[in-house]
Amino acid sequence: MDEYVDSGADANEASTVAEIVEWVARGIIEGRLQPGDDLNSVDLAKRFKVSRTPVREALFTLSREGLVDWSPRRRPRVASVSLRDVRELYQLRAVLYAQVSLAIAEHATDADIAALWQAHSRLAEAAAKHDVDGYFWGNVAFRDEELRVCGNRIFKEVLDTLRMRTNRLRHLSTSLPGRMERSCSDHLRLCEAYAERDGTLAAAINRSIVLSALKAIEASWQGDE
Repeated sequence: MDEYVDSGADANEASTVAEIVEWVARGIIEGRLQPGDDLNSVDLAKRFKVSRTPVREALFTLSREGLVDWSPRRRPRVASVSLRDVRELYQLRAVLYAQVSLAIAEHATDADIAALWQAHSRLAEAAAKHDVDGYFWGNVAFRDEELRVCGNRIFKEVLDTLRMRTNRLRHLSTSLPGRMERSCSDHLRLCEAYAERDGTLAAAINRSIVLSALKAIEASWQGDE
């Protein structure tokens, strides 16, 4: 007789792991958890009222995503990131999003363009309220909408693998003085290029959006040093 497997219990544990991953990742992205902070599995287990097993699984997932440093014989902690890593990530994103823009201009329907405008309207609302977190998560939604509209599965897969580690940096750039307003204006120009089906212009604007964020992070980084 086959061994009985409680699929409901497995589903509950997977849900718990996902909840812990989301809570820790959001704390790192929004800056409540800083590089070098310990991530105590006992404390996390108490917070989520679970055993340490799903906590350790969640931290292992976050270590694969580059948000947690879990070196041998050391407690897990929030990972640091180097300026070289930042530059390499943003240079790759600049290339990929330029290609995303070309695909959108070529394939988007009128309904797709309307969805992008709607996503931008949420950015504008958050910017008007000076809501950094609201603008950041609205920007995440805008990027998700771009990937849906472009229709390229490989672009989506590659950019999704970078999501957690880049979101941490994207939130940083959004929080810098003047960046939210500049970003909102640039995304307006991007939507106009999409509406005109001008792929060359849209690609140039999208590449500029990514690289201007990188330039702001570099300036902030050097100022901190």
